[in-house]
Formats: sequence, C-alpha cells, structure tokens
Amino acid sequence: MKPKRKKQQDYVVRETRKKVVKRKSIPVAEKLLYLMTVLAVVVVASIIIFRYAEIYDINLHIKQVNSEIQGVQLEVQQLQREVQTLSDPERIREFAEANGMSSNLDSGIVVKKSSTLEGTAKLE
Repeated sequence: MKPKRKKQQDYVVRETRKKVVKRKSIPVAEKLLYLMTVLAVVVVASIIIFRYAEIYDINLHIKQVNSEIQGVQLEVQQLQREVQTLSDPERIREFAEANGMSSNLDSGIVVKKSSTLEGTAKLE
C-alpha cells in the first residue's frame, strides 16, 4: 500500500481557443442568379401595374364617352320633338297663309306677294 498523499491542488492553465468559422461568400454565379430573379420579378410587376393603369385610363375614357352619348341622345330626342312639331301639316298651312301663300290643290301652291308679281309652283 502506498501512503496516502495529501492532494495538492494543482492548477492547470489551459489555453482555450475559439474557433472562428468563416462563412463562405456566395459565389458570383449565384449572386447573378439572385439578381436576375429580382430583376425579373420587378419587370413583371411593372408590366402588370402598367397594364392596370392603362385599363383604368380606358375605363375612365369609356365613362366620359358614355356621358357624352347620353347628352347627345337627349339632344336628339329634343330635336326629334321639334321636327314633329315643325312638320305638323296644320302648322305649315297656318305659316304659309300668314306669309301670304294660298293652296290650290289642282294647280299647286300660289304665292301672293303683290298684285304685279304672281307665280305658281307645282309640287312634285
């Protein structure tokens, strides 16, 4: 048996080294691939936005044209009513008599301007 020794406290100095892990940089080809992908997405998004802007502009133009068409239709209706009132045979006869004309159905319309000038016009 060995005699028991009193344990000495030995301090051991240990050097610790940190391992620095260097990340590898992204290869140039992969960087270009990412760049091209981003550019493609931006181009597609720009085209879509441009098309929507065109569609919005066309819809606005359509609304303006429709409002113009409605205005013209109202004007056409008013003019048609005016044509109906102006083409009334009774109104034409009264207007002709008021301006010195008389109707002779056999010989046409005779204009009475003055006693010296009298002419006849035949309706065809």
